[in-house]
Amino acid sequence: MEIRKFASIDIGSNSVRLFITNVLQNGEGPFFKKSSLIRVPVRLGGNAFTNHKIPEVSVRHLEETMLAFKYLMKANDVIHYKGCATSAMREASNGPQIIKRIKQKAGVNIEIISGNTEASLIFNSQSASLGKIKKNCMFIDVGGGSTEITIFSKGKPVAAKSFRIGTIRIMQGQVNKAIWKQMKEWIKSKVGNTKDFALLGSGGNINRISKLAELKPGKPLSFDKLSDILHELKALTFEERVKIYDLNPDRADVIIPAGEIFVTIMKWLRADKILVPKIGLGDGIVREAYKEYLNGKKSTF
Repeated sequence: MEIRKFASIDIGSNSVRLFITNVLQNGEGPFFKKSSLIRVPVRLGGNAFTNHKIPEVSVRHLEETMLAFKYLMKANDVIHYKGCATSAMREASNGPQIIKRIKQKAGVNIEIISGNTEASLIFNSQSASLGKIKKNCMFIDVGGGSTEITIFSKGKPVAAKSFRIGTIRIMQGQVNKAIWKQMKEWIKSKVGNTKDFALLGSGGNINRISKLAELKPGKPLSFDKLSDILHELKALTFEERVKIYDLNPDRADVIIPAGEIFVTIMKWLRADKILVPKIGLGDGIVREAYKEYLNGKKSTF
């Protein structure tokens, strides 16, 4: 058995993540085993969604983070990585310049990806778990700047779309009724009268909510439990959420709008539960890095 390490860099609107994975290669194909996750709260979406520009102080923070990630990948013997930037960088007018600076200052390659590409990468991360779900299902990934929805039928993707509804956008009052209506109508048009629909949720916030719910492995999060936790969180101040629920400061504010997005979609679908497999964009990027490596690409540090 041969084991190699691959990594993904996910530059999101709320945080930046380095995800290192062991890939075991044998006769049955690759097996992906999570090794470590490093998360740095560089909140790029705060200015990107209002001023459409990321300020210099945030750019420098991001450069330092990328430099640290490079040395962590080198120390962990990562042979190939792939870096992607999502919603905040897509909207920032200086996004392309920042990508060039990261390459010059830190020697790290980052690609600004579209919402549809993001949804596709998220789908790729679901292949293993979806094999166990024979019925129709919808995968919902909630981030700081957007919500990616992918619909599957018998394990195959039949529709995917990215919506500009995210936790930071909601906190900044940038998500109006028209955008919510657009997402609702799209979901309704794709789902129709389909019954026996499974929901899968992804993102740091729903993962944290499932932990607060003390879910057993493989067990779904019920609509009632999700609603109860959301109600409890709303009743507390920011400081109380940090202290009582042991939330990171950059999680204690965005977790509420994230919960509201999931609750709203579940209401539309009259769904009483959602599965939280704790896999998402980072996993999809790692799988893409592995494919690139098989095609002859290898990172240099």
